[in-house]
Amino acid sequence: MARPLPPPSPRFALGTFATADAPPFAGLVSDDRVVELTGAVPGGGSVRQLLDTWDDTLAALDALTRRPDLPWLDLADLRVLPPFVPGQVIQSGANYRTHVIDLVAAHREADDPRGEDEARADAAAMMDRRAAEGEPYLFAGLPSAVCGPYDDVVLPGYSDSHDWELELAAVIGRPAFRVTPEDALDHVAGYTIANDITTRDLVFRRDMPEIGTDWLRAKNAPTFLPLGPYLVPAARAGDPADLRVRLSLNGEAMQDESTGDMVFGVAQLVSAASRTVPLHPGDLVLTGSPAGNGMHWGRLLKDGDTMEGSITGLGTQRNRCVAEGDR
Repeated sequence: MARPLPPPSPRFALGTFATADAPPFAGLVSDDRVVELTGAVPGGGSVRQLLDTWDDTLAALDALTRRPDLPWLDLADLRVLPPFVPGQVIQSGANYRTHVIDLVAAHREADDPRGEDEARADAAAMMDRRAAEGEPYLFAGLPSAVCGPYDDVVLPGYSDSHDWELELAAVIGRPAFRVTPEDALDHVAGYTIANDITTRDLVFRRDMPEIGTDWLRAKNAPTFLPLGPYLVPAARAGDPADLRVRLSLNGEAMQDESTGDMVFGVAQLVSAASRTVPLHPGDLVLTGSPAGNGMHWGRLLKDGDTMEGSITGLGTQRNRCVAEGDR
């Protein structure tokens, strides 16, 4: 079990920042100000180092925020990088109830005798059974897909079917191997935002349909995982089952759902992943994406589009889409 934490300090988050004339550095963020952590707290050279000693990190950051003499920097003068480069990336599919119901109803076979209402009712019953008796659907991603929260997303020219998937991402802060759902949240350092871009026409292998999905090709192109802007400690992020996930495309809302619609919560996902994979500080566990992807709207990403994604209390990321040849 995790050690008791001191009383919460004023709200803060962690990030990685850069200026034109200095290397990247880990920073503590409060409102629109940043304090460089190099030399200020043990392991403050990078957010990954801070995650390696997470219990001590929290105590040191709490103490730091109470100091009146902090040398604050203006956030507007800094470039915001991904909060850290993860180790392992564990992803979750089909984990929002409404999303799956929408997909089942929208993609009925032409000879399906059911009307939309009946198809939705059948899908809802299926999801209820899955929540009661099933297990999460998990697979692995690559950290090389990560880009910053305000970086361009490069759309590869080999497809025109790139889609958005905004997700809550849990950041591991304590080693976890075969942990129970009851203990799993003790191993979560905090939360951040991930946009798990997917190339829809590469999800299924047409040349070998019997092997099913091909997540390597569909999800892991460079810049296909915008991350951040910040890592918010779990004690200050609110209830992970009651956060609003919202993505707009060119100012128009596409996804707007509560994490309460997840079939399997963060604790169940971390526990399920840890049954097979030893999780380490700096690993990510993505929790799936809610209803409102491009496939639902019949509108996929194009050169010049701007995505803006936010999750309650975790900040906002904003990414412009550019065609590969225009990078």
